[in-house]
Amino acid sequence: MSSSTAVAETYLAYVGTYTGPNSAGIHAWRFDSTTGTATSIGLVATTVNPTFLAIHPDGKHLYAANETDAWQGKPGGYVTAYKIDKASGKLTELGQQSTVGGGPCHLNVDATGKALVAVNYGGGSLASFPIHADGSLGAHATFIQHHGSSVDASRQKEPHAHSVNLSPDNHFALVCDLGMDQVLSYAIHPAKGTLTEKPASSVRLPPGSGPRHLAFTPDHRFAFVNGEMLSTVSSFRFSPAHAELTRIGTVSTLPADITPEKAKANSTAEVRVHPSGKFVYVSNRGHDSIAVFRHDGHGGLTRVSNVSTGGHTPRNFNFDPTGHWLWAENQGSDSILIFSVDAATGDLKPTGQMLKVGQPVCVRFVKAH
Repeated sequence: MSSSTAVAETYLAYVGTYTGPNSAGIHAWRFDSTTGTATSIGLVATTVNPTFLAIHPDGKHLYAANETDAWQGKPGGYVTAYKIDKASGKLTELGQQSTVGGGPCHLNVDATGKALVAVNYGGGSLASFPIHADGSLGAHATFIQHHGSSVDASRQKEPHAHSVNLSPDNHFALVCDLGMDQVLSYAIHPAKGTLTEKPASSVRLPPGSGPRHLAFTPDHRFAFVNGEMLSTVSSFRFSPAHAELTRIGTVSTLPADITPEKAKANSTAEVRVHPSGKFVYVSNRGHDSIAVFRHDGHGGLTRVSNVSTGGHTPRNFNFDPTGHWLWAENQGSDSILIFSVDAATGDLKPTGQMLKVGQPVCVRFVKAH
């Protein structure tokens, strides 16, 4: 078990999916963090492609990025706001707003709960929204279109904003753009739900990396970015004044003995730092594993192992709030495998629980009461 200080209790686990024959929207489980047991609640909201989810700081509202290219007959995807009923786990829709750009794939709420930022992969853009007192969303207050490209003509001839994370001090929104091989930082103004349109800073990754997601260490001194296209994870020193990232190094997420053909067929999806700060994890799609790294406390990473996710095409994965358990979503095999986390080594051990849901992409936890 981990040494996380979070108190073991019951949580609601919400899972975003690509909708189709085996899923109609957002599904939920009740999760006992003492035993690691998940009990299905079922479908809690019917909506199209709610691939990524975000929880409001109040724990009473949830937001979904609906990964589509049109909303109400107009180009662009949308985001949906929900109220959480903690007794039943069900979600009540509070409304939708257009993200203006196509294919919204990631979103986050600022620490004050007054602003939401979403990124559009297909549109290579981002939008910010004010959050009203009742948890609903106002129309977008800022829209920013990226411009640029990188070395891979098949994937990087145009921008593809892939994720947004708020800086630990809540002053900046950091956006990974796969098409530009850059992480760009924008000042955020939560009270107005706006962003400053000119980046405060930006950093380039090695050409062809395809930066996808970002995760901070608990002490906020370091950040890690997974390169989707080259199967890498890069470590950065973080300077909060202008949300500047200084690259320390880059390592592979794959075993050293993997064949070039299998390495080329792989891509990474998610990066997470354990709540202890001692370990970093990255999911591999193709190799179908989670790479486990030991963090030396100075931004350096040493790979410990690659653990099979027990399915195909692992996307997002997440720790429960105690850090004792990890849920891995296998989009390609309609399953979620729950692991226990070894606090001493960071290694992952399957608990034997395999949850079934169509094309799972993302899981988020909230206290059940």
